[in-house]
Amino acid sequence: MAKSLSILWADDEIDLLMPHILLLQGKGFEVITANNGEDAIERVNEREFDLIFLDENMPGLTGLQVLNRIKTIRPNIPVVMITKSEEEDIMDEAIGSKIADYLIKPVNPKQVLLTIKKFVDTKRLISEKTTSTYQTEFGKIGMQISASLSWENWIQVYKKLVYWELELKGSAETPMDEVFRMQKAEANQNFIRFIRKNYVHWFSQDIGQRPFLSPDIMKHKVFPLLSRNLPVVMLVIDNLRYDQWKVLEPVISETYTVEQDDIYFSILPTATQYARNALFSGLMPLAISKMYPDIWMEDFEEGSKNMHEEELLRSLMQRLKIPAKFVYDKISTNRAGKRWVEHPNELTNMPLSVLVYNFVDMLSHARTETNMIRELADDEASYRTLTHTWFIHSPLLELLRELAKKQVTIVITTDHGTTMVEDPIKVIGDRMTTTNLRYKQGKNLNYNQKEVFEITRPEDIQLPKSNVSSSYIFATGANFFAYPNNYNHYVKYYRNTFQHGGVSLEEMLVPFIVLQPK
Repeated sequence: MAKSLSILWADDEIDLLMPHILLLQGKGFEVITANNGEDAIERVNEREFDLIFLDENMPGLTGLQVLNRIKTIRPNIPVVMITKSEEEDIMDEAIGSKIADYLIKPVNPKQVLLTIKKFVDTKRLISEKTTSTYQTEFGKIGMQISASLSWENWIQVYKKLVYWELELKGSAETPMDEVFRMQKAEANQNFIRFIRKNYVHWFSQDIGQRPFLSPDIMKHKVFPLLSRNLPVVMLVIDNLRYDQWKVLEPVISETYTVEQDDIYFSILPTATQYARNALFSGLMPLAISKMYPDIWMEDFEEGSKNMHEEELLRSLMQRLKIPAKFVYDKISTNRAGKRWVEHPNELTNMPLSVLVYNFVDMLSHARTETNMIRELADDEASYRTLTHTWFIHSPLLELLRELAKKQVTIVITTDHGTTMVEDPIKVIGDRMTTTNLRYKQGKNLNYNQKEVFEITRPEDIQLPKSNVSSSYIFATGANFFAYPNNYNHYVKYYRNTFQHGGVSLEEMLVPFIVLQPK
């Protein structure tokens, strides 16, 4: 049994429960008491508890009223309601208010100890089991990382890493967390070597020999869904990583069945201008710049680089002779999102609807620029939590629940992921060099070749160049580019922020999800 666990016991007859309290204290538990609801709420305001026993029938504030107040202060504390009867209406209301369990008076010591073990010691047991299982899997995953010679293997490795990252972060911090971080860093280093060796060759290979890339998704993954003669609503959530999808999945699975849980490879640069334009046009950026010179904008040009997504998608559908009738909307505010919640039939009456949500991308930028957001999301786990919090309070979840009432296929995907950067790399370029922290395009770049993924012939990976001698360099792993001038300030500002554009598992391996309403 775990020691030093803190318990709050609120009961107006607390003196009669002293034998129980002394027993718990004798077993190493800290027990704080309250003999009315107001005192109980004050205790919860003052400090954390591992478990609360709450009498349902107290003078003044009732147990249910106290429960509701406690849940607004500390929603994750398990509360066990103690009641004199199992009256159905009381129990329905208590369960609806998210009690963890209930006991019927008079309670005996054995019941109390079993309840503590169920709701408190279970956390320890789960943590120990998770750690033990990962220890067993560690060697197997390590062998897979070392032997991952194909893109299919890398998808499986990344899925396993995301699974264990979420499992380990669901329990208390242990030494195994540091072991996992080291294994994930090793995986990224091996993945970088894999990309260096294989990426250029993918552009002379057919699908199957190479993975699905950004320009393949509409033609090979989305448009085939239209043959089912059911409306397809495609949600492109900018910057959505696979681990973020996995924390949203339990919420979405309440109303949808996951038909496909796939991963595809974002092209380089893993940046919106390149990856999302490629997604909607079905073309690599070099082809877009040649076919649509009025649409394509160079990195150094002022203005939005993604103003023509709807036009590019329409052109793709026309080239493939797919009836080009669809809804397209880019959503950057709650008001814009609520419009579709209020008018879902506009989506369900159309064969294809594409909604681009910029909130996760805005979150990553806000984390860089706003100290408060950086404090709230100071590591990978809290960044996922912030994404989850946004989602459960967003019009997007409301819309998904509305669409679940219809016969509609939902696609959730993104254009690229993002990664937390830590280590600066010095690079020197002229005034026409791009400003992105994870990739640079320019004609006079000065850098250490060993620290970057270098492409001196952009046409080899079907990228345009703004100058005849332009080249691209990509930051890898947790690196980011910094200029020598004002170096220390620049590094301090951007270190431990989430960036995209370069080479990492998190940026390149992104989710493609198909859902069907239950």
